[in-house]
Amino acid sequence: MLDRYMNFFFSFGFGVILMWLTESSEAHVNYTAKPRVVLPPNYVKEIRPPSKKGSPVIVDFSIFVVDINSINVEDMDFRVDMFIHQRWLESRLEISDDIFEEGDDYVTLLPEFFDNLWQPDPYFLNSKIAEIATLTHKFTSVTLYKNKTVRYAARMHAIIACQMEFQLYPMDIQVCPIYIESFSSNNQKVKLRWSDSGVTLNPELKLLQYNLGQPLELEESDGYMPEKVGNFSRLTVYFRFERQIGHHLIQTFAPSSLVVMLSWFSFWLGLDAIPGRVTLLVTCMLTLVTMFTGLRADIPPVAYVKALDLWMAGCMVSVFAALAEFVVVKVLDVQYQYQVNKVPKTLPMRLSNMEKGQCATVASWEGGAVRSRKATQTPTTPGQTSLQGNGGPPKPARRQSLLSVAWTDDTTGVEKIMWREIDKVSRAVFPILFFVFVLLYWPILLMKSS
Repeated sequence: MLDRYMNFFFSFGFGVILMWLTESSEAHVNYTAKPRVVLPPNYVKEIRPPSKKGSPVIVDFSIFVVDINSINVEDMDFRVDMFIHQRWLESRLEISDDIFEEGDDYVTLLPEFFDNLWQPDPYFLNSKIAEIATLTHKFTSVTLYKNKTVRYAARMHAIIACQMEFQLYPMDIQVCPIYIESFSSNNQKVKLRWSDSGVTLNPELKLLQYNLGQPLELEESDGYMPEKVGNFSRLTVYFRFERQIGHHLIQTFAPSSLVVMLSWFSFWLGLDAIPGRVTLLVTCMLTLVTMFTGLRADIPPVAYVKALDLWMAGCMVSVFAALAEFVVVKVLDVQYQYQVNKVPKTLPMRLSNMEKGQCATVASWEGGAVRSRKATQTPTTPGQTSLQGNGGPPKPARRQSLLSVAWTDDTTGVEKIMWREIDKVSRAVFPILFFVFVLLYWPILLMKSS
């Protein structure tokens, strides 16, 4: 019986000891095999990584532009969605080779570990808003390489201010830079530089009203910041937005040109169609005013003259000149009708007095001036009387009295009326002047925009 108890306690004790040894061994194996990145005891994340004496820490920077939208000409800014990447060497890390999977030379770390590392502090100098995109957490990642290079990536969006110029609108070209600068470390501590990839664009990126000029211009410089009292490393990328003219050709230039051409039809309408002529010209003027008022709502009210303003002025002056031409010909027609109606009443009275022998001279009215001529009666055929002045042939009093508004063509003998001749000349002069304006406007605008 005693032997049985001794065997039981011996077996139980041996099992307990064996279990303890097994757990201790597993715990030791797990501890030694646990992947880890060790920070040295004297590591301070506020201090930059060590480098050669007098040389700053190099931070490689790159951007992948996912989308550009909301190019706002009123607020003069645009929104860009992008991935940013930063690389730098952190030589103070102690890395175990066990953390890398077989065949890989990098490992992705948790964001919590990245918070314990030194980080560069670049920022967008001319941004209004710059935020890291989030859904359930911030879209960031930290990658560590065997050579102790740290790579930080983040998805973010920013609203960038851009000083736009509209002198050539709607063929303007906006050059909008993005300035990236270190905030607290001057150029003797940290130097930013573009990586080999630099700035790349999403191949599927399309803008509605603009063409994005490529390749993008990149710069590396050192800028003095008086508010921070020092020189700081700066990266610059220039986005070139070239406005597409197709929309404005269809919506602005073509309709306004047709309205101007429509106003020329008034030169073929006689003065017997005054209501139709006035309605046509006034409608053309109001159409242009309404059209250009709507266009001005698309751009901010700048103080200088834009290319579109010159086109508006040219079209409106052309229609206004056609309206002024109508007023001139109407005034000339009134004078013509006045003189035509007055001369026949004066001349028969003079002729009747002469036939009765009451007057020895015939007075012809010439625009308010009265001239006296000697009248002689030369018998011709019975019942006919010939008028001669100063021995010459008789001259029509109407022709002499209407020299300002009408005349007789010496070659054809046809009466020419001033207002009708003005209408005929306007049919050719107005189109020619407008086409000259167009031929001057477009080459100069294209030359300046290029």
